[in-house]
Amino acid sequence: MVETRKVQVTGGSTFTVSIPKDWATANGISAGSEVEFYPEQDSLFLTPRTEEERTEGTLDITNLESDELMRAVMTMYVSGFDIIGLESGRITTDQRRTIREATQSLVGLEVLEETRDRVVIRDLLDSSELSIHNAVTRMRLIALSMLEDAIEALTELDEDMALDVIQRDDDVDRLWMVVSRIFRTTLRTPKAAEELGLPREVCFDYQSAARQLERVADHATKIAHLTLKIEEPVPDDVAEALRELYTEATKVVDDGMDALFTEESSEATRLANEARESVQAIDERARAIDELLRELDPARAQLLGLIVDSVSRSADYGGNIAETALQKAAPTP
Repeated sequence: MVETRKVQVTGGSTFTVSIPKDWATANGISAGSEVEFYPEQDSLFLTPRTEEERTEGTLDITNLESDELMRAVMTMYVSGFDIIGLESGRITTDQRRTIREATQSLVGLEVLEETRDRVVIRDLLDSSELSIHNAVTRMRLIALSMLEDAIEALTELDEDMALDVIQRDDDVDRLWMVVSRIFRTTLRTPKAAEELGLPREVCFDYQSAARQLERVADHATKIAHLTLKIEEPVPDDVAEALRELYTEATKVVDDGMDALFTEESSEATRLANEARESVQAIDERARAIDELLRELDPARAQLLGLIVDSVSRSADYGGNIAETALQKAAPTP
C-alpha cells in the first residue's frame, strides 16, 4: 500500500517528512533511533541503521543429502548470508563430507564451528572489497579460453586438453556464484550498491551477462566431453570450418562484452548491433557445416553436429550479452 506524506520546513531551512508508524514499529525504530539515507538518482532509500555487520541464517538439514544439501548451501551463500548455521539432530558423516565439498566450491567460505548437531560456515570476504566487474571480466577470460581449448582439443584429439577444459568449468561456476551473491545483496540493501560504487541496474546487467558467460563455459565443457568420445581424427574440411565458426562466435561474445563495458553510449550501441547482426551469419555457417557432416557416418556426424550446435549457441549467448549492452546504453527514463 502506497502512503504519501507532505514535506514540511522546520527551522526555516530544514526539510522534514514523517515515516509510517507501522513500518517504524516493524523495524524497531522509535524516538532516538538512527536511520541511513541512500540517494539514487531521483529516489531516496531509507533503512534502519544497525551495528550488525554480518547476516546470519540457519537451515535444518535433517532430511537433506548429497546434491540437495549441496544446493541448499549454495542457495544460502547466493542469498547473501555471511554466517550459515546447518543444524540436525545428528549430522552424518556423508553430510559433513558434502558440506566440506560445498564450502570448497564457493569463494571465501570456511567451516567456523563443527559439533555433533551443528556446522557453522562463515564467509571471510568483505562484501565491500568484492568487485562484480572484476568477477565478470574473469568469467569472460576463462569461458572464452575454455571454448578455444575445447575446439583445439577436438581438432587435435587432445584428451588431456579436453580434461583440462572440463576442470576449469568449476572456476566459472564459482565466479558465477560470486556475481549472483553480489547482485542479490544489492537488491536486499542499498548500502551494498553504494559500497560497490555501481547502480543496481548496472549490477543487474553484469549479472545477466555473467549468466550467458556461464552458459558459454557449459558448452565448452560439453564439447570437451564429446571430444573424449571421438576416436578418429576430424576431417580437415570440417576441422577448418569449426575453427572459423569458433572465431566468429568468439567475436560476438567479445563485441557484446566490450559493448557492455563501454561507457560511451554510441560506441556501445555500435558494438552491440554489430554483434547481434553477426549471429545470423553464424547460423548460416553452422548450417553449411551440417551439410559437410552428411558425408560422414551417422554416429560421427551426430557427435560433430552436437559440437557445431554448442559453438553456435555460444554465439547466441554473445548476442544476448549484446542485447543487454543495448539496454544499458539506452537513455534512462
